[in-house]
Amino acid sequence: MIDLNLLREDPESIRDSQRLRGEDPGLVDQALDADARRRSALAEFETARAEQKSLGKQVAQASADERPALLAQTKQLAEQVKAFQADSNAAAAELDEVLAQIQNVVEGAPPGGEDDYIVVKHVGQARDFAAEGFEPADHLAIGERLGAIDTARGAKVSGSRFYYLTGVGARLELALLNAAMDTALAAGFNPVITPTLVKPEIMAGTGFLGRHADEIYHLGTDDLYLVGTSEVALAGFHSDEIVDLSDGPLRYAGWSACYRREAGSHGKDVRGIIRVHQFHKVEMFSYTRVADAADEHRRLLELEEKMLALVDLPYRVIDTAAGDLGSSAARKFDCEAWLPTQQRYLELTSTSNCTTYQARRLGVRERVDSGPTQTVATLNGTLGTTRWIVAILENHQQADGSVRVPEGLRPYLGGLEVLEPVR
Repeated sequence: MIDLNLLREDPESIRDSQRLRGEDPGLVDQALDADARRRSALAEFETARAEQKSLGKQVAQASADERPALLAQTKQLAEQVKAFQADSNAAAAELDEVLAQIQNVVEGAPPGGEDDYIVVKHVGQARDFAAEGFEPADHLAIGERLGAIDTARGAKVSGSRFYYLTGVGARLELALLNAAMDTALAAGFNPVITPTLVKPEIMAGTGFLGRHADEIYHLGTDDLYLVGTSEVALAGFHSDEIVDLSDGPLRYAGWSACYRREAGSHGKDVRGIIRVHQFHKVEMFSYTRVADAADEHRRLLELEEKMLALVDLPYRVIDTAAGDLGSSAARKFDCEAWLPTQQRYLELTSTSNCTTYQARRLGVRERVDSGPTQTVATLNGTLGTTRWIVAILENHQQADGSVRVPEGLRPYLGGLEVLEPVR
């Protein structure tokens, strides 16, 4: 939710942000109107309420002859008080409804849509498989030869876009996620195994029940949502709390299963495990002071790049355009690994600065120097997820069908250097 003070003092900055996102700037004017009506009705309510209290004292001191007229006046005033309160409550509800539709104010993201990102840098060199004398296989073919991925049985048991990771596939995912957790621990993050079911107010508070709500699994009987990232549970961890940031940001690394409906993605990346309904992920999440948010964002990106270096993948970093940001992100950087068989980059990580948008919705504040509380900033970033297996298998495959294990993962696989085909 955006800052009401910013709405009142600089509405044009919010209109500009909405335009950059390709969203409706008229929502800003609707919010201003509702806010003005709410404040007006509230002022009238408070004036009438004060008069009502004063009149009550007069009734108590009035003579028998004066009391009937005063009582009639009191009754009329009580009805006005109720009417003003109802008007104020209605305007407040309308304001909340409109504010919930206004997305976070963009900070520094390039203008445009999905294809208008800016490439920040390239790291590493993509392999020339032609020069090595063989045609690279895609990750599913490799995974099946290794006995690592079984999508046929996944579909048999659960439906399309489900899978089994078996043998070295299961070990590879655990190795990757344990390496991610160790990276987070070394950087001062507190490890957390998070719930994967959350209440509607937590899901809404993180900004995931807007335009992309159809991506989320909802359990209607229990009115709970399955998370698509542990960011949701970590954002709710300190909801309605006053946190202590005097010693620096509060940093958490959440490990969880994640679920996504992948609505509207029919026919896109349907082969293998690129775009699936269930996966595992280690997610960084930080609560920080607003003034420190940009520095924390850079720190999260550096940690993501450290993980990519650990698994020795060629990648690029992109600055995501405003029109491709999620509703809660003010700015987002993605790290995309090269995918040899598709000759394109595949997103492996993203890190977002959500400024105060989520914390304001969820009531997360801090108290500075014994003064009034103020809203904190939240940030998130991915350190490892099942999808990384796709890039690892394709980029480290060898001509005989085996896969070289990146040196950084070998300690997590008992020193295993090569994954050998089993079929």
